[in-house]
Amino acid sequence: MELDHLKTKNLILFEAISGSRSFGLATENSDTDIRGVYYLPKEDFFGLNYIPQISNETNDITYYEIGRLVELLQKNNPNILEILASPEDCILRKNALMDLLKPEDFLSKLCKDTFAGYAISQIKKAKGLNKKILNPIDKERKSILDFCYILKNQGSVPLKKWLREFPSSGGVSEGRGDLSQEKCGLVSIDNTKGMFALFYNESGDLNYKGIIQNEEANQVSVSSVPKEEKPLAYLFCNLDAYSTYCKDYREYWKWVSERNEDRYNVNQNHGQNYDSKNMMHTIRLLQSCEQIFKTNSLNIRVENRNELLDIKAGKWSYENAMKKAERLIKSIEHYHSVSTLPDYPDPDKTKRILIEIRENLYQ
Repeated sequence: MELDHLKTKNLILFEAISGSRSFGLATENSDTDIRGVYYLPKEDFFGLNYIPQISNETNDITYYEIGRLVELLQKNNPNILEILASPEDCILRKNALMDLLKPEDFLSKLCKDTFAGYAISQIKKAKGLNKKILNPIDKERKSILDFCYILKNQGSVPLKKWLREFPSSGGVSEGRGDLSQEKCGLVSIDNTKGMFALFYNESGDLNYKGIIQNEEANQVSVSSVPKEEKPLAYLFCNLDAYSTYCKDYREYWKWVSERNEDRYNVNQNHGQNYDSKNMMHTIRLLQSCEQIFKTNSLNIRVENRNELLDIKAGKWSYENAMKKAERLIKSIEHYHSVSTLPDYPDPDKTKRILIEIRENLYQ
């Protein structure tokens, strides 16, 4: 089913401008998002062709089937409650049956988890983004050799440096200033983690496996070493640090490939090292949650437009934005503890409303 089909068959119950324009945060560059509600014809609803929602390719236009909408209202989904609370000047179309769905019939203490919980997850995401922006990772991937160290006196030397600068004396690597990792053999040391005795075979006749067998290896290799051989050094492999690096590398370059370059450039230009647009909406969501528990109502049009737009423009430091978020979270905890809202929306009342709507639509 396509969006045009909803209009030609007169299946739309509600349609409104959403996002920044409905919140009162639109600027000249803001996109226009549309959210709506439709119902399925009787034969589709009772048959095998239930379609819960329909969106365009960019997801800036989305319509929810009335049953799916009520299901999400019952769960106190923030996006769906905000549709129901759309300001009058943003509503493009509204069937009178939609007046049966009032935000106050669905608001409950569950909003703490859905509104504030989602906002907190975005704060964690912002912290992760802040870390990525401040700590870029080179495209050239490190190997496990970069996490190996040779014990020396009371300290250690990076393995690669040690191999490169090993003294050309004593019959080992005679005539050269470096050692080859491929000619090394490692033997695990009992009762230790990541510790190995390192042996070296210049001629290669002992068939040591080397420290790693290839650059993509995720662990060092161990070799069979004759008992009479003497270790040249002792090596420590920090496998935990290597695993952390691999995870960070993978996440960083995934983020680079998926990031919105225009928004990233805006964030780079204002120099605050966080996604300022996302932070603005996170603060707005926390404010909405605080308002729900203070007033038992939801008004999505903000009263601090200039402050929020300053956050979006990067005029707030990351630290100050986080402090504001933390204050709001603390306030939400307080008002939630004294709130008179029910723990959950009334499922029987919700069911009655939905049945009444469908009976009117299908009569």
